[in-house]
Amino acid sequence: MIVNGAALRSIYTSFKTIFNQALETAQPLWQRVATEVPSSTKTEEYKWLGSVPRLREWIGERVIQNLSAYSWTIANKSFEATIGVDRDDIEDDSIGVYRPLVQQLGMAAALHPDELIWQLLKDGFTTICYDGQYFFDTDHKDGDGPVQSNRSNKKLSAAAYGAARAAMMSLRDESGRPLRINPNLLVVAPQNEGVGREILYAERLANGATNIYRNTAELLVVPDLADKPDYWFLLDTTKPVRPLVFQRRKRPEFVALDSPDDQNVFMKKQFLYGVDCRDNAGYGLWQLAYGSTGESA
Repeated sequence: MIVNGAALRSIYTSFKTIFNQALETAQPLWQRVATEVPSSTKTEEYKWLGSVPRLREWIGERVIQNLSAYSWTIANKSFEATIGVDRDDIEDDSIGVYRPLVQQLGMAAALHPDELIWQLLKDGFTTICYDGQYFFDTDHKDGDGPVQSNRSNKKLSAAAYGAARAAMMSLRDESGRPLRINPNLLVVAPQNEGVGREILYAERLANGATNIYRNTAELLVVPDLADKPDYWFLLDTTKPVRPLVFQRRKRPEFVALDSPDDQNVFMKKQFLYGVDCRDNAGYGLWQLAYGSTGESA
């Protein structure tokens, strides 16, 4: 193949099509637990965290429910991935060998939010959220409300699941009114899939007892949690706001540095193709999540 402008435009169009197909067909999991928030600046401030609007009897004038006094920000970060195509491979009509790499670029772009979200969930035991406490902690407190916990160290079992479910459903707002949390998603590592399925889907438990927790939630097995096999999480994803936030400033974009006059071609005889995006992830409402390190029986 003669390496000229027409040939390079054809290669770019072909690579972009392959990239977009992989991007669209990937099946990430992060949407199950995170709210996507569009961003238009370097940093977004989430003043509404900690505010849960409630109706009251209208006596006298309206009572304005102002945004929370908490200030929580998420700063966008830039991410990229790049591959090089050797000029010799273009001259030798060997572009087909790069198809899997371009597909992988598209797949990586689609799954990139998963990497952020699941790492964030794992870090929740040691990373603070909007109220200054760890996201999973034993002493959360909003305003004049009660001290409350969304953390445990119990291994996943029917009893531990039941305790987590009861704790979430018992949470109250700063006025002492129930938050009506509805835990509906149990998130586990692959090593805990069997236990999770027994708790949520078996008619009877291993000890023969009737399983009172059958069908009380869905099970989500997350490969990204495999390095923390004992961690498990119970989440409420039924609300307009989900436990975590994925903040998107710029969607993944397929780009190229593929002019014959580019320095990378002159110095290394490489045409460059890649993807870049701007985004980040952060914690939402701790009340919608319960986490356990699974350290004790």
